[in-house]
Formats: sequence, C-alpha cells, structure tokens
Amino acid sequence: MSSFLDRLTGRVRLGGWLAVAAPVIAILFAVLITSAVLLVAGNDPVEAFRTLADYGSQPPTMALILNTSVGYYISALAVAVGFRMNLFNIGVDGQYRLAAVVAAGLGGAAVLPGVLNIVLTIVCAVVVGALWAAIAGVLKVTRGVSEVISTIMLNAIATGVGSWLVSNYFGVLNGNDLATRPIPDDAHVPGIPLVAGAPQPVNGFIVLAVILGAAYYVLLNRTRFGFDLRATGQSETAAVASGVNVRRMVVATMVISGAVAGLSGMPELLGASFKYSNNFPTGLGFTGIAIALLGRNNPVGMAVGALLWAFLDTSSDALQLLNISKEIVQIMQGVIVLSVIVAYELVHRYRIVAEQRRVSRELAAPAEPEGAAA
Repeated sequence: MSSFLDRLTGRVRLGGWLAVAAPVIAILFAVLITSAVLLVAGNDPVEAFRTLADYGSQPPTMALILNTSVGYYISALAVAVGFRMNLFNIGVDGQYRLAAVVAAGLGGAAVLPGVLNIVLTIVCAVVVGALWAAIAGVLKVTRGVSEVISTIMLNAIATGVGSWLVSNYFGVLNGNDLATRPIPDDAHVPGIPLVAGAPQPVNGFIVLAVILGAAYYVLLNRTRFGFDLRATGQSETAAVASGVNVRRMVVATMVISGAVAGLSGMPELLGASFKYSNNFPTGLGFTGIAIALLGRNNPVGMAVGALLWAFLDTSSDALQLLNISKEIVQIMQGVIVLSVIVAYELVHRYRIVAEQRRVSRELAAPAEPEGAAA
C-alpha cells in the first residue's frame, strides 16, 4: 500500500512540476528573444519592460486591458471549441463581423425596447454566427471540403456581404462616416466599476465572458456531448466504433463555435461603440486563435492569455515614449505563441520519457511478497 501511495504521489508531483515548467520556459524564452531584438535595434530591454509594467499598472490602463480582453476571450472560446475536436475554425473573424453587422442593424432599428432589444440583438448575433459557421460544417461532411479552406473563403465572403448590407440596408451617412443606426441608449449594456481610480468602467460583458468560460468547461468535461466531442477529436475511428455520429458532431461543433464567435463583437457593439462602422474592431478571430493556442484550450489558461494579449496591445503605445517602435510588441506576441507551442511539446516529450523510465523501474524492482503490506 505504501509503495502505491509513493508512486501516486510521485506522479502528482511530476505532473504539477511539468504543468508549471511549460509556461515558465515559454515566458523566459520569449523575454530572451524579445530582449535580443531590442538590443539589435539599439534599445535597452530592461527599460522597455519596466515602461510596459509601469504603464500597465495604472488604473485607466487596467480597465482598458480588461475591456479589450473580453472580446479576445470570447473569440478564443469559439476557436477552442473546434480545436477540441481537431476542427480548425479559421472563420471566427468573418462570423463575428457578419453577426455584428446584422445585429447592429436590428438593434439600431429598435424593434423592441430596452432590455428586450439587448436580448434580441445578442440572439441575432448568435444565430447569424452559428448559421455562417454551419456552412463550413455542412461542406465538410457532405463534400469533404476542409474547414480550413472553407472558413478562410467564408471570411472574405462575410466581409463583402457585411459591406453590402451596410451600404444598401443598414447604413446611414453621418458626414463622411457610413455606419449603422446607433443602438438606443436604453439598450446599452452598463459598465461595472471594477477598477478603483479608472475613469471608465469595465465592460459589462465581462460577466458573460465568465459565464461562457464556465459553460465551456461544463460542456466539454461534464456532458455526454463533450465526451463525444473530445473522443472524436482524439480518434475518429474509435468514436465511430463506440457509436458516435461523427458527421453530426462536426456540424454541431461548428454551429456551437460559430454561435460563440457571434458573441465576440457584442462587447464592442453593446458596450462601447453602439454601432457598426469602419472603426469596428477587426482581427478578433485571428487573435482568438493565438490565445487558444496560448491557453491550451483551457478556460483559465485562455483567460490568462487574453489578459496578457490585451496588456501587450494596450501598453504598446508607451514604448513610443522611449522611441521604440510599437511593432516590437507584435514580435513579442508572435514569439510568445511559438514559445508556448515549443515549450509544451518539449514538456510533453519529457513526460513520456519520464513515464517510460518510471514503468521500467517498477518492472525491474523485485515484487513484494504477499502479505508484506499487512
């Protein structure tokens, strides 16, 4: 009994150590590479990192980081749903932008008053995102079209369709700015004063982001659907043998991913700009891919990744005070993603080797005589 407990304790210690080692290695490697780039550019790395830290610790910047991270996190959740089934939904960008256009047009029309208009706008975004993602799922199961190719093409189509809708149906001219009608004041999602000393509140959709993260965890780890989804992602052949309808799972997973993607633009639409225009944020889908990789599809890990990404994005302007190009931050972001991928792969290989050595030692050890444990 004692030997069994010792082995179990050793596995727990090994797993915990490796779980911490991977992100630490990634961060150290990213800092090292970024410092080398700064040195080559003739800048002081220590001063640059100190400036980033000082700027990011100010209350206004902290509130901005939280607001920026909300959309990033929801987008990462949309990508992660597909990743868990080995589906690469590259079309989150088109799904949330088209959903935002239609939702903005409906919300600006004020068909319903107040809170009902908020609900209607959100439901509209969810439905549009789900239907647009479903196209890629149906193409995959009926014609064998790779979801990577179809979602990339659908991104371009969504951009064109969105522009056409704004130009011909939803848009109104305000000077030289073409945008949808503003959503009425009674349909704005109120902010939350989470950061003391910040002039602006935190976007109220942070509550929805937390709920979505919890729902993501429960769906994938506490439901039969989540089990089938993960099983299909790990081995489609084994899933089919166990009775899983893989074709239906592909479509359902893409629909769920698209539905979550449709929510990515809602923090901006209902909590900040209240209309869709040329200034509406772009690229959330591709940022979500990076954050999903950074967080290893874990809801907590992706939350940390979203905060880190938002911190780097919002703090980049501070580097210009040191005559450092803010594109250095983009280099840092890319290095972080690559570092995480490499670090987790190294740790994964080390875990396999360590497990093989442990099994070899146990097989080589003399067996305890019966009754010795008693």
